[in-house]
Amino acid sequence: MAALRRKFGEDYQVVNTNRATTFSAPVKKKRQRFVEKNGRCNVQHGNLGGETSRYLSDLFTTLVDLKWRWNLLIFILTYTIAWLVMASMWWIIAYIRGDLNHGHDPSYTPCVANVYNFPSAFLFFIETEATIGYGHRYITEKCPEGIILFLFQSLLGSIVDAFLIGCMFIKMSQPKKRAETLMFSQDAVISQRDGKLCLMFRVGNLRNSHMVSAQIRCKLIKSRQTPEGEFLPLDQCELDVGFGTGADQLFLVSPLTICHEINPKSPFFDLSQRSLANEQFEIVVILEGIVETTGMTCQARTSYTEDEVLWGHRFLPVMSLEEGFFRVDYSQFHSTFEVPTPPYSVKEHEEKNSLPSPQSTPTPALTEGHGARRNRVFSVDCINIPEERGRQAGGGRLPSKLQRMSSSGKEDLQRKVLLLSSQHSEKACSTGDLPLKLQRLSSSAGPESDNRLQLNSLKVGFEPMTQSTGDLYQHSLQPALSPAPGPMHSPLLSAAGRPEDNLPAKLRKMNR
Repeated sequence: MAALRRKFGEDYQVVNTNRATTFSAPVKKKRQRFVEKNGRCNVQHGNLGGETSRYLSDLFTTLVDLKWRWNLLIFILTYTIAWLVMASMWWIIAYIRGDLNHGHDPSYTPCVANVYNFPSAFLFFIETEATIGYGHRYITEKCPEGIILFLFQSLLGSIVDAFLIGCMFIKMSQPKKRAETLMFSQDAVISQRDGKLCLMFRVGNLRNSHMVSAQIRCKLIKSRQTPEGEFLPLDQCELDVGFGTGADQLFLVSPLTICHEINPKSPFFDLSQRSLANEQFEIVVILEGIVETTGMTCQARTSYTEDEVLWGHRFLPVMSLEEGFFRVDYSQFHSTFEVPTPPYSVKEHEEKNSLPSPQSTPTPALTEGHGARRNRVFSVDCINIPEERGRQAGGGRLPSKLQRMSSSGKEDLQRKVLLLSSQHSEKACSTGDLPLKLQRLSSSAGPESDNRLQLNSLKVGFEPMTQSTGDLYQHSLQPALSPAPGPMHSPLLSAAGRPEDNLPAKLRKMNR
């Protein structure tokens, strides 16, 4: 216990390899298995009717598939019957020729020398078939029928030997016994690996000879009903054990833990610790490979029912580093220990994570205020009316009609502001934006316009900023007029007296 704690850390306090005490599964009635633990398929074929003749069409495979006791019985009976039949044929030839009555006459030439009865005919056949050749019994040249029977006996004996001896050789060299040295863990476990819930089991090879091109597959055997109402008994579903990543190709020189990740594509997506006790399924594991010594394909099988799947367990390590080699302790091959594992399914876990957090949900008041502020704020690339320039322009007021035009509405103001923002630097506004009377004064000016009011341009200094419509409206009530660049001096921006005193008479009347 202390060694296991030192090896795995303090997180694994409860470590017990005794299955009877670590996991107490609910008592269930033992049900029929589809594949036994030793790999034998528990299926019998019945009511074949006239289809039994198909077995005789492949007689060799039928004999190989028979059990050993039936193979030995067929082997002994075939040779015994063949020997008796051929010995009887030799005896019949001797009886028809009358060799039995002249067996001891030295002047008589029989078909087969020294054949007097059936036992002597049987011994002659055995000596000929086994090529023993004692030399006491032999065929003479006076018997052509005996020569023909001898040729037929040689051909028939070769066929029978090839058939029966070949059948016995294939039967003995079958790789089924090689599967006896391929081990599977008694139980499968479900626990987390790399942050993901996985179904795992263990495989091992007891021999030093390798399994070439070893590959493992898993099938889920479970009855289900389709949406159309069709019932599928023992429906087979593939379990992914690493087909896309190549993890199903094994280098089986030491025990390996096979992992099936439980994800939305897995049939165990909605399997939890509580639902596992009510499920009925069977996991069939198939391990295939080529036997290195014989070059024949070997297949080992086993299965796990729902009672043999342990939730929240993990396999104990069996590998240890010795001096100069790695050691495998097969006494701990089937042992497991408990680890912290969520009791809910992967589906429930994903649904829980997909729910929105209350802290991240914005309140309606904040959302409404933010949206209203965004609707109220609009961006202008280049606009700025400095207060200093407005004060230098004289803290006075413009003509009343100009003030009424500047405050006529927010729509005209926004349009003019956006028009000004399209320039990269200062932009001059023409006199077309002034009242009609000012336009007439500007258009009636002749060559001597230097001595009169010159309103060639109104300059507005600006820099990038973002203002609300209300801010722009406040600035529109106090516009700043700056002189146009150049040598001319505008009388509107005279430093002496009030700005209204420098205006023409018509403008002063309009301002009244």
